[in-house]
Amino acid sequence: MAIPCPAFFGSEMPSIESGPLSPPPSPLILTQDELKKIAAYKAVESVQSGMVLGLGTGSTAKHAVDRIAELLHQGKLKNIIGIPTSKKTHQQAVSLGIPLSDLDSHPVVDLAIDGADEVDSNLNLVKGRGGSLLREKMIESACKKFIVIVDESKLVAHVGASGAMPVEVVPFCWKFTQNRLQSLFDYAGCVAKLRFNNGGEDGEIFVTDNRNYIVDLFFKKDVGDLKTASDAILRLAGVVEHGMFLDMATTVIVAGELGITIKNK
Repeated sequence: MAIPCPAFFGSEMPSIESGPLSPPPSPLILTQDELKKIAAYKAVESVQSGMVLGLGTGSTAKHAVDRIAELLHQGKLKNIIGIPTSKKTHQQAVSLGIPLSDLDSHPVVDLAIDGADEVDSNLNLVKGRGGSLLREKMIESACKKFIVIVDESKLVAHVGASGAMPVEVVPFCWKFTQNRLQSLFDYAGCVAKLRFNNGGEDGEIFVTDNRNYIVDLFFKKDVGDLKTASDAILRLAGVVEHGMFLDMATTVIVAGELGITIKNK
C-alpha cells in the first residue's frame, strides 16, 4: 500500500508569486534523514496507551523514540513502558522521560519499532551494523508486533547485498571464530573482518553493550537459504548471535520520494 508523502514536518512549500515571469516551484526534495523521520512517525501511529514498547536503536529508530516522548508529554499517550534495545537508546529514553523496564519484568512486548540495515522482498532483515543486534533480537523476538522503519535505500535483492552482515562473538579466540565464519561461506566469496571503532582495520576494537566483539561478514554472492545459513552460524562455538532477523518483521514501512509504502507479513 502506497501513501503519498506529506510535506516534511514543520516545512512549508514556497509561495508562488503571480506574473508571467514567475519561475515554476521547485520540487520538494527530502533528505534521507527526513525520509527516516516520516517512516518513524508513521510507525508511531500504531502505538496505543498502556503498551509495553521495544525501543529500537539507530538513526531511524531515534525519531520514533523522540515522537513517543513528544506524545507522552502532550498527554496523547499514557502508561507507556519502554524496553530499550541498547545503552544509547536507554540514555535517550531517560533524557526524554520515557518510563523504562526490561524483559525480566515484562517478558511479552506489545510492539517494537526499529530500523534495519537491509530488507529483502520476504521482509527478512539485516540488523546490527550499529552494534546492538543481540539486545535488539532478544526484545524484538518477544514482540507481538514488530514494525520496521526504513528509507528506500535499505531495500535489497538479497540479504548481504549492500554491506556487512554482523555476527556478535565472544572475545576469546575471536580470530579462530572469524576464520570459521569465513570458511562457512567460501562459496559466497565471504570476507570476515573484525570491527574497529574507526571503521578501519586497526586501532581500538569495537565492543558491544554486552562486552563482545563484532565480526562483519561481506558476501560477493547470495548466501542461499537463510535459515540454513543462520543455523550454521549459530552452531559455531564462540558465536553469540548474528544480524539476520528472519521471519520477525510483521510490518515494514518504507519512506521514499514518491511516498510511504507499507508491507505486511
